[in-house]
Amino acid sequence: MTAPNRPVLSAALDGCTIVIAVDRRSGELAAALERHGATVRHAPALTIVPHIDDDALIAATRELIANPPEIVVATTGVGFRGWIEAADEAGLLDDLHHALSRAQIVARGPKARGAIQQSGLTADWVAESETSTELGEYLLAEGVAGRRVAVQHHGSGADGLDELFAQAHADVVSLTVYRWGPPPDPAAVSRSVIATAQGEVDAVIFTSAPGAAEWLDAAAREGVLPEIIRRCETHRVLMASVGPITAAPLTDVGIEPLIAERGRLGSLVRAVVTHFGGGHAASLPTSAGRLELRSTGAVIDGRHVPLSRTGVDILAALFAAGGAVVSRTRLQDALPRSGANTHAVEMAVARVREAIGEPDLIKTVVKRGYRLNVLDPAEAPA
Repeated sequence: MTAPNRPVLSAALDGCTIVIAVDRRSGELAAALERHGATVRHAPALTIVPHIDDDALIAATRELIANPPEIVVATTGVGFRGWIEAADEAGLLDDLHHALSRAQIVARGPKARGAIQQSGLTADWVAESETSTELGEYLLAEGVAGRRVAVQHHGSGADGLDELFAQAHADVVSLTVYRWGPPPDPAAVSRSVIATAQGEVDAVIFTSAPGAAEWLDAAAREGVLPEIIRRCETHRVLMASVGPITAAPLTDVGIEPLIAERGRLGSLVRAVVTHFGGGHAASLPTSAGRLELRSTGAVIDGRHVPLSRTGVDILAALFAAGGAVVSRTRLQDALPRSGANTHAVEMAVARVREAIGEPDLIKTVVKRGYRLNVLDPAEAPA
C-alpha cells in the first residue's frame, strides 16, 4: 500500500497489484510504483551474492594492475560497481583506476555504461541491443588477437565471451563479481506465482534474466505456468522487463512482455504506468464508459471501483465474453461454495451493479444469463 507521507504522483496504478520479482533496488522500485497508486508484493526469485571477499577476484584484480588490460568488457552495472567496491575494500582502487584508464572500455548496455561513468572512467562503445552477442561481434571485428581482455561477467556466469575471445587468440582475464543465490523467501515466490495464476496480480516486474527464469520455473513447479501464460495472452496480467536480455526467458515460453525502451528502472516504471494509465490495458467500451479490469476491481473511465474477489471474477467472466451472454451456470464457477444455487449468482451480480453504481452496465437476459452492455465501436465516445 502507499506509504504514509509519500507524495502521490498519479492514480494510474490504482487497483493494481504488482509483484516485484527483484532483489536489488526493490525498495526503490516499489516506492516509485506506489507513488502511482500500486500495491506491491515483494517476491525476489533470486538474490545477488557479492564476491567482495572472494580471493580469486582480488587476485585477478592484482594481476590486471600488474599487467593492465588493453580491453575491458563491462557486462552489468551492478557487477562493474561491485568490482570497483571490491578493489576499494582491498586498498587497490587507485591502482585499478590507473590500469583501466588506459584501456578501451566497452559496455553491454546503458546500466553498465552508467557504472563505468560513476567510477570516473569512460565507455568507448555501448552495445545497442544490450546483448553479449553484439558486444562479442564488435570486438572480434575490431580484432582481439594478442590483446589482453578483461571480462566482467554477470551473475549467471557463462555468457560465452571468454571462450569467444580465447578462440580469437586473446589473452583473457575473467572476473565474476557476483553470483545468483537462492530466493530469500521461497514461500513468497510460490505465493506470488499462484496469486498471479488466480488473477490476484496485474503485473510482474523483472530486472534480470536469471530472476525471470527462476520465477517461471517456480510457476512450473507449482503447476500454474500454463494458466499464467493464458492470462498473459488474454491481457489479464502484464509481464514487464527492464530490457531485451531480461525478457528472453519470458519470450521463450511464449509470453510477450512489455520491455522498457531504455534499460533503467525509471524507464521500466514509466512503461508500466503508461500501460495502465494510458489506455493500453485491455478494455471494452460500455454504456458506463471505458471499462478495464484490475485484480482488485474495475476501472471505469479512469475511476477505480473496488470489488470483492467474487465480484472481480464475475465481472471478468462477463468481460471475457465481450458483450455476449454468459449463462448463470458459467457464472456459478466464479462463486465459492455456491453449489447449484443460482440465486447466489443473482445476488453477486446485484452487488457488482451496486458497487459500480451503473445498474445498466450488466444486462439481464431472461432465461439465458447476463451480459455487459458493450457499445458498438461507432457508438463509443471518441
